[in-house]
Amino acid sequence: MSVPLTPAFRRIACQSRLFATLPPDLRAPLLDAARVTHYDRGAPIFHQGDTALSLHIVAEGWVKLYRIAPSGAEAVVGTMTRGQSFGEPIALRQAAYPVSAEASTEARVIALPAEALLSMLKARPEAAISIIASTFQHLQGLVEQIEQLKARSGTQRVAEFLLELCPEGAERAAVTLPYDKMLIAGRLGMKPESLSRAFARLRDHGVQVRQNNATIGSVSALRDLTLADPGDAWSC
Repeated sequence: MSVPLTPAFRRIACQSRLFATLPPDLRAPLLDAARVTHYDRGAPIFHQGDTALSLHIVAEGWVKLYRIAPSGAEAVVGTMTRGQSFGEPIALRQAAYPVSAEASTEARVIALPAEALLSMLKARPEAAISIIASTFQHLQGLVEQIEQLKARSGTQRVAEFLLELCPEGAERAAVTLPYDKMLIAGRLGMKPESLSRAFARLRDHGVQVRQNNATIGSVSALRDLTLADPGDAWSC
């Protein structure tokens, strides 16, 4: 069941790339139109090919975006967590979703009707600058994702993933992997066995992984690994 946003969920929505670029006076009516829905782990949020009538923001938990290839294989396009939005460009066009979305963990997801955003743009055309900024951030994220897949070794990709989980400013960290290793491998463009080998190689860099927990002895050393020359890193 979808319910209106609580003050806490409104604050989370404002962290998203869409709302972060909007002037405060334009946020309120959109937040009033938004609703939050609880999803159990594995529950679909939308399917590839569905008409995009809303854009979404993760309020709690993790969501995966994926495509099903003609062969039936699943390709993970991205994973989203608290404060991250997805589907803005498609929702504005009210086109068909090019991916499916599913709750990777128990999750709460905010849905903003595309019609509310389109109506606001018609009434306040100056808001289009904020939407363009949001779309640019999305494009920049895709470019960085392609760079990660093309110019980083598997070990570097796993190191970057672990760094994203570390508390800001920490030199040592104990983190919980947010979802299963099969999904982590898919997100990083790796096979599960390659992910296992990368975790093993990271032991030499102070990382210990046990089940769904990872202990990082030196965040700075792990960051140095991600910044290493790609040519050298392929031997990692």
